[in-house]
Amino acid sequence: MKSLVLGVDIGGTKVAAGLVNDAGKILSQVRLPMVADSSAEDAFASVCRVIDSALQSSVAPLGAIGVSSPGPLDPYSGVILKTPNLPCWRNFPLLEQIEQRYGLPTRVENDANAAGLAEAIWGAGAEARNVFYVTIGTGVGTAIILDKHIFHGRTGAAAEGGHMTIDLNAPVRCGCGKHGCLESLASGPAIAQRFRDCVKSSENGTQDGSATALAAITTQAVFDASDAGDPRATRIIHETTDILAVWLGNIVDLIEPDVIVIGGGVGTRLTNWLPRIAVGIPRWSINPRAAEIPLAPAHYGADSGLAGAAALWLTQAAVKHVAAQGE
Repeated sequence: MKSLVLGVDIGGTKVAAGLVNDAGKILSQVRLPMVADSSAEDAFASVCRVIDSALQSSVAPLGAIGVSSPGPLDPYSGVILKTPNLPCWRNFPLLEQIEQRYGLPTRVENDANAAGLAEAIWGAGAEARNVFYVTIGTGVGTAIILDKHIFHGRTGAAAEGGHMTIDLNAPVRCGCGKHGCLESLASGPAIAQRFRDCVKSSENGTQDGSATALAAITTQAVFDASDAGDPRATRIIHETTDILAVWLGNIVDLIEPDVIVIGGGVGTRLTNWLPRIAVGIPRWSINPRAAEIPLAPAHYGADSGLAGAAALWLTQAAVKHVAAQGE
């Protein structure tokens, strides 16, 4: 595809749009606030503003629009079903609305699936056939990419790996309603909360820190404290890596990917801890060759949504390019 694709990445607080070429390079991008807690029309207007702004910088014909959005959503119809991060939209026909306004073919995909596709085609999984992608941040999203194609399952709802139950007796209920989901144990907010609980009461039961100070503790602060040598913070990070190793051991037993790619804000901070996770995976897998599967940090970082949205249209061109290189 010689023309550019406009990638649109929708989040709960921001929406970004960027022009992407068929090599996966983001040529330009715009980020603006997302109005997610008002009406459906106001939210759609936020998306249109960033698209309009991005289109002003187009220097080549625009062939299509790809959209990355939090789920649950229907990737076949492009309808946003009901996602906690976008309370403005309930059964909202996003694909139809964009196509009507801009007159361009459009695809809509779950943000983790889109990001995983970009990593599988152009990023850390480009040399692999089958990729398991996980993004760890405010939540935990996953994607299964088989032969450079997203595995959607029967209805398009597959690969919600962040909501696999790790501890059915866990006291904390996940935002999805289940107990003991990986997201409720290893996401950014979960890491920060476990550290707050650790600080709140020392081993002798005395209070350590005011409520205001505790509330101000962020996930970033936990990693920073661990880097500075705080044993409590390091213990929380160790617990998190152990949980991830158990979970990924199950993933290896289930789909045995060629590579596991880890992205997201928390995932980026875990880069130096990937060797610890990798060592733990074989302990929780019956696969005798589990240790051969590499863990790789994501290539696109904060731009994964933009690249992934464009990859929804550029997949076939990219697959042909990869095949040609192998000849």
